[in-house]
Amino acid sequence: MVFQSIILFIFAALCEIGGGYGIWLWLREGKGIEYAVLGAVILVLYGIIPTLQTENFGRVYAAYGGFFIVLALLWGWQIDHVVPDRFDIIGATVALAGVFIIMYWPRAATIAP
Repeated sequence: MVFQSIILFIFAALCEIGGGYGIWLWLREGKGIEYAVLGAVILVLYGIIPTLQTENFGRVYAAYGGFFIVLALLWGWQIDHVVPDRFDIIGATVALAGVFIIMYWPRAATIAP
């Protein structure tokens, strides 16, 4: 269950970053409209993927942020050739620690009011 959840977070982050990058290329780099259209389609996928998680909306989206941080830094490193520095790595590590606390730390069942 944890493995599947992590894979979903990774796919969601790649879709958000990739879709946003398509829009970026269209608006900032003067690429063709097809980049914007493809980016928009990928962004729609990003909106769908988190619904496959088993936790509630707020918890999923709070935890997702940590995966987004890590993958955005990796994307920047591979695509823009900006190597993450030690502060990027420390921040990403803290964010991922938060993800694991929010999503995967054992807790007693709670009943919503």
